[in-house]
Amino acid sequence: MLASVMAAFRIPDLKRRISFLFWMLAVYVIGLHISVPGVDTTILTERLSGGLFDILDAFTGGAFKKYTIFAMGIMPYINASIIMQLLTIAVPRLEEMQKEGAAGQKRIRLYTRWLTGVLALFQAYGTTTWLRSMGAIQSRGGIFDPTVLQIAITLVAGTAFLMWLGEQISDKGIGNGVSIVIFAGIVAVLPSQVFQTLAVVWTNSDWLSLILLVVLFVGTVAFMIAVTQAQRKIPIQHVKRVVGNRMVGGQSSFLPLKVNSAGVIPIIFAVSIQYFPMTAANILTKGDPNHWMTKFAHGLVPGTDLHFGGQGGTIYGAIIYAAMIIFFTYFYTAVTVNVKDLADNLKKWGSFIPGIRPGKPTQDYLDKIMTRITLSGAIFLAIVALLQYYVPQLTGIHTFSLVGGTSLLIVVGVALETMQAIESHLLMRHYEGFIK
Repeated sequence: MLASVMAAFRIPDLKRRISFLFWMLAVYVIGLHISVPGVDTTILTERLSGGLFDILDAFTGGAFKKYTIFAMGIMPYINASIIMQLLTIAVPRLEEMQKEGAAGQKRIRLYTRWLTGVLALFQAYGTTTWLRSMGAIQSRGGIFDPTVLQIAITLVAGTAFLMWLGEQISDKGIGNGVSIVIFAGIVAVLPSQVFQTLAVVWTNSDWLSLILLVVLFVGTVAFMIAVTQAQRKIPIQHVKRVVGNRMVGGQSSFLPLKVNSAGVIPIIFAVSIQYFPMTAANILTKGDPNHWMTKFAHGLVPGTDLHFGGQGGTIYGAIIYAAMIIFFTYFYTAVTVNVKDLADNLKKWGSFIPGIRPGKPTQDYLDKIMTRITLSGAIFLAIVALLQYYVPQLTGIHTFSLVGGTSLLIVVGVALETMQAIESHLLMRHYEGFIK
C-alpha cells in the first residue's frame, strides 16, 4: 500500500488528481464550520441527541448539531439514489431508460438530482420548523415564515454544493466522490474522539481498557476487510466459435460473486426503521426520559438489558435489529444482483458453468449460491452493526464510536475503493509505458 502511494506521487496526472481531492476535502471541512445565522446552537446540543440525530450528525461530520450550511449533508442524494434504483426495477419505463446506455442513464441522473432537491427541501424545512418550535430559532411564525424558508433554502444549497463536490471528485479526483464525501464527514470527527479518549484514559489511568479498545478496533477492521473483499468464484467455460477465419473462445474463467453484495445499505435501512420510534419520542415528549413513549423507544435499542423500560438498550432490541439487517440484506441483494440476467448473459455469449445446463438450471444454481453466501454476508453485517453497542460496555470507553457500526464499515469500504482506484491508475500508466 505504501509503495503504491509513493508511486502515485511520482506520476504527474495521478498526483494532480490526489491534490485536487485534498483541496476539495479542505473546502468541505471549512463548510462544516460555517453556521447558519439565527440558530441557537446550545439548544440544539441539548435536544438533538439520540436516535437518528446521532447517526445523521456522524454522517455530516458534526454539522447537523451545529446546524451549519452542510447540516443536511449528502444523505438526501443517497436516499434519492436508492429510491431511483428501486423505481428502476418497479417502473418498466425507467428500466428501459437505464438500458438505453449513456443517454438514458444521464436522464436518470437528472431525475435523481431533482429528487435530491425535493427531499433536501422537505427535510430542511421540517427540521427548521421543529427547531423554531423549540425556541432555537427566533421568528414570527407561520407556514411561510421568511426566516425558516431562508434557512431551509441555505441548507438545500449546501446539499446541492456537496452533490456537485462529489461529482467533481469523481471526474477530476479519485474514485466515487459521494462516498468520499461521506468518508470525510465521518473521519472529520475522528481526531476529537481520539483526544477525548486519551484524556479519559489518562484521567482514570485505565490503560488496559485502551489496549483492549485498540485490539478490538484493529481486529474489527481486519475482519471487515476480509469479508468485504471475499468472493465466491464460479468457474465459467467459454464455447469455441469461429469469428472470420479465426477460432476464438474455449478458455475458462470465473464469475466473481461477492459475499457482501449489499454493502452498508441494509444497516442504513434497519437503523432508520429501528431508531424512528426514539426520534419520534424525542420530538413528541420533548426529551422527557420518564415518559412511557421514551422508555419504550429506548427498549428497541440494542443493549444488554433484559427488560423494557430502562434508558439503555435491550437484548430484544439487538435481536430485532439483527433480524432486520438479515432481511434487508437479502432484499437489497435481490434488487441489485439479477440472477436471471446473469444466466441469460452467459447463455447469450456462449458460456456455461461446467456440469450445469444453460438457461433455467444455471439460474437456479446461481440463485442457490447467492442465497448461501448472502447469509454469510448478512450475519457479518449484523455482527458489525451490533459491535458499536457492546464494545463501549466491554471496554468502559464511550468516547470512541468508530468500532463497528455503519461508520467504520463505510470508512473501510471507501478506503479500499480509493486504494483500488489508485492502483488501477498505476496499472494503466505502467501498461502504457510498456507498450510504447
